[in-house]
Amino acid sequence: MCAVSGGADSLALLVLAIDAGCLVTAVHVDHGLREGSAAEAGIVVAAAERFGAEVRCETVALDPGPNLEARARAARYGMLPDDVLTGHTADDQAETLLLALLRGSGPLGLAAMTPGFRRPILALRRSETEALCASLDLPAVDDPSNVDPAFRRNRVRHELLPLLADIAERDIVPVLNRQSGVQRDLVGYLDQLAAAIDPADCRDLVAAPHPVATHALRRWLREETGAAYGIDFASVERVLAVARGDAVAAEVNGGWRVARTDRRLRVEAPASPGVAPVA
Repeated sequence: MCAVSGGADSLALLVLAIDAGCLVTAVHVDHGLREGSAAEAGIVVAAAERFGAEVRCETVALDPGPNLEARARAARYGMLPDDVLTGHTADDQAETLLLALLRGSGPLGLAAMTPGFRRPILALRRSETEALCASLDLPAVDDPSNVDPAFRRNRVRHELLPLLADIAERDIVPVLNRQSGVQRDLVGYLDQLAAAIDPADCRDLVAAPHPVATHALRRWLREETGAAYGIDFASVERVLAVARGDAVAAEVNGGWRVARTDRRLRVEAPASPGVAPVA
């Protein structure tokens, strides 16, 4: 099952999966956010038919408003099977690391996306997927939202990454990808240490070394709140203050609240109905 938006990355994923001998179903999700988006399904259908894949097209209703990028992502993944393959590339990985850095994420966020079966072309560059589509005369969707500066990822892609490359006088994407790998190794080690403590137990948190305590809290808070991204440093520090007894409660990402009772922490959902956890 391949998530295929119709862009060059996802079309390359489709072609390479078929070339690898897989039985492929392309799943296309239309958010209906801009005029003409429904026609993009036709590009995916044509590509699937040309290369011998099955295809499934889905539509979700999504209204404009705050946190549009995060809501669109959640809606898209809600329509996709859990084991779907995605066309994320090395360029996406570099952008994800920088976005995590801007959010104030720790090692878990800076580790970015985990390579593996779900992301089979994560080592490829965006230029390579575009070149593959061009070599096959395969038309790809040119999504105008990919250059909209209202989305932070686009500013990272079109402004920050080129600036970093100019300052470093080198292609910065491989450098950032190596850093995400270093962070993944660190996360694996911290996971082992954090497994020995109960992140809801104030005594365990206070007694643990600070890097282990913060890592355990990030893992726990992410699971408890369902945050799409890592929990920021300031939120973790506020919760540690609660664990030490310096505060009664603390607010974390998206309006969630952590309170303390009898040396135990508990996570309370946002008070306002319909408020989704946003990191």
